[in-house]
Amino acid sequence: MKKNLLGVIILAIILSLCLSSTVFAEEALKVGLVFDIGGKGDKSFNDSASRGLAWAAADFDIKRIELEPGVAVDREENLRTLAGIGYDVIIGVGFLFTDAIVTVADEFPDTKFVIIDGFIPDKPNVMSCLFPEPQGSYLVGMIAGLKALEDGKDTVGFVGGMDIPLIHGFEAGYIAGVQYVYPECKILSAYAGDTPVAFADPVKGKELALSQYDAGAWIIYHASGLTGAGVFEAGKERKRYVIGVDSNQNFMGNIAETGENFGLTSMLKQVDVAVYLAIKATVEGTYKGGIEVFGLDRYATIGGITYAGVGYAIDKYNEDLISAEMIAKVDEAKAKILSGEIVVPTE
Repeated sequence: MKKNLLGVIILAIILSLCLSSTVFAEEALKVGLVFDIGGKGDKSFNDSASRGLAWAAADFDIKRIELEPGVAVDREENLRTLAGIGYDVIIGVGFLFTDAIVTVADEFPDTKFVIIDGFIPDKPNVMSCLFPEPQGSYLVGMIAGLKALEDGKDTVGFVGGMDIPLIHGFEAGYIAGVQYVYPECKILSAYAGDTPVAFADPVKGKELALSQYDAGAWIIYHASGLTGAGVFEAGKERKRYVIGVDSNQNFMGNIAETGENFGLTSMLKQVDVAVYLAIKATVEGTYKGGIEVFGLDRYATIGGITYAGVGYAIDKYNEDLISAEMIAKVDEAKAKILSGEIVVPTE
């Protein structure tokens, strides 16, 4: 307990010194972002949030700080410390911040909070950013099914992080997408664990992926944060395909020595866009609490590039792996999802 208290005091002193710096104008909006399991460098969920903060720093007059995850109790302590020293906007990255933000938001009603993947609908100073991940997963599931069918294979896989309803939605959408184009395809599924550490265990990710590849999987879609780095290692080792998640992870399937690419695509969940737009709304005076959904039909142009809330990635690493015919079929299904003709399962 004393060690935790000392850590909070030291953090408060450091942040207070940052706020007093003359490098930033007094009127600069102060934005704090707190990572959770996996932290910065996961090339996925957390890195996407950090990217959105960087975009905002490039476009607006803000002062920013990012705090790395620690033990569970640090979530509430970090939020409270940032609010206590005057940060205007505080972003919690991940559903695990729900209880902490509910508590701290009540203590600091004039501070604006943003939670990614958390559902806090009834507080005027909390914006909850949600994503219909099953819809994006459906599209990459179609790509997996079409690729397996084209290559004469009959099995694909799914590796989830923590065994929770949120990740079940990724799995459900993926399975439905595979079956839409390839009903006879077998689908293997596994989860890395039932605690938050399951999002930060590349060793377990590789173990699960190797098991699925050796059982016949031609492609594996992972929804597991940093754990997915191990899935990519297994994919390159077995020279089979991986579908990334959250950020564009196609590059992680590249074997530099041979030029081969095994990153088939990535399900894009634009946490970066949500973070950027939340900060933009605060700067422009349009921030409001409640639920904000970033789906297939939610677009934003940032830095000259237009992003949808969820989607899939095509770039130099996978453009030769996915045919124009595949893309046409996926885009046709996307239109049907938006019209309601296709209803994507969520569990």
